[in-house]
Amino acid sequence: MHFQGFRHRFRPWFIVWLTVMWCLLMGDVSWANVFGGLAVGCLIVFLLPLPAMPVAGISISWGEFIRFCFRWVADLFYASVKVAWLAIRPQAPPKTAILELPMRLENEFILSLAVTLYNLQPGGTVTDIDIANRMLTIHVLDADSDSHLEREIAAVARLEASLISIFERSHP
Repeated sequence: MHFQGFRHRFRPWFIVWLTVMWCLLMGDVSWANVFGGLAVGCLIVFLLPLPAMPVAGISISWGEFIRFCFRWVADLFYASVKVAWLAIRPQAPPKTAILELPMRLENEFILSLAVTLYNLQPGGTVTDIDIANRMLTIHVLDADSDSHLEREIAAVARLEASLISIFERSHP
């Protein structure tokens, strides 16, 4: 019985990934860092097990994914310039707002991916997730006008639609 728990926890690719991350953090690929990374990876996997992610039944539309990546990077650049301008412009700081927006994403893994992608973009932050009702509470940096709020709501809707087209499209 105890051996089954050990077998369930053993995730070799995750240990390899943690080892790579360890070597990147150390800044050098040496035998000592590789073995140290393997040791740290094994300790994390066996002593601090993560719950299994609900990824069964997810398929990826690779073409949509690649298009989304290019669009997301372009949006990242635009948002970074916009927030930088808000920080250095010779005006008062912009008004902020809190929005509650519904999400139609069915899978919790994809919902967490949406929250992560949104939080990585400058200008807004998800402050709360109501998983049962699929609602996000978002803090928006630039809410000086209704058009700014509508643009932010549209950005969240675009993110949601993109993730649905990538992961949750209907299968024939």
